[in-house]
Amino acid sequence: MTKQSTLDKLIAMRLTAMSNAFLAQENDVSMKEVAFEDRFSMLVDIEFSSRNNNRRKRLMKQACIDQPSANISDINYTSGRKLNRTLIARLASCEYIREYRNIFLTGATGSGKTYMACAFGMEACKQYLRTKYIRLPDFFIEIEMARSDGTYPKIMEKYTKPALLIIDEWLLMKPTATESRDIFELLHHRRRKSSTIFCSQYRDNDWYEQLGGDSSPLADAILDRIVHDAYKINIESLDPSKDISMREIYGLDKDLTE
Repeated sequence: MTKQSTLDKLIAMRLTAMSNAFLAQENDVSMKEVAFEDRFSMLVDIEFSSRNNNRRKRLMKQACIDQPSANISDINYTSGRKLNRTLIARLASCEYIREYRNIFLTGATGSGKTYMACAFGMEACKQYLRTKYIRLPDFFIEIEMARSDGTYPKIMEKYTKPALLIIDEWLLMKPTATESRDIFELLHHRRRKSSTIFCSQYRDNDWYEQLGGDSSPLADAILDRIVHDAYKINIESLDPSKDISMREIYGLDKDLTE
């Protein structure tokens, strides 16, 4: 069997990284002194790493993270905001996802809750956990269109299946009765099977009223499916007089003159 024939077969089997590494070994004189088992092990490791890297990139792309550059290590703890570094580090391990627990991220506009949620989402992707980001208003639009064209089950499955779902702008506006039913269906099917991060300007003790309060039969049912197993992170200012938007700190606001 010729060397080119071997390369062609590796490429045909989509072992591109291994074929490139094999060619590199053949052109490296020092590799002649390396035992066959060791050389083969190197080739397998390179292909394995390449596939994992490609899988990770694919998961990150499919997650549609709002801020894909968000990183746990870049979270600012010196900005005058009250943050629990120990809890954030623990959550970055993604163990909460394997335990099917949720995260409530609350705080005022510009407090950095979306950035933190996206950072958690990127960590999940790095651990090969299927992740999805969506703004609640966009979810309502998408699900309403699906209801009209008959793809409701498919779109609902799109958001019930991920191991981690990030819902941004959670209850920014009070949902309609139909929207509350959609929320209930979504969270009911995710319960004890996956994890959800809720980003909201409202503290969780205000969610009952945002969901319609006593006038809504679904308010209690929705909260019952998410509050009992949630980690809570409320981002608040220690000194409001020195408050700076986290969008400014993270460089997320573009120059309006551009």
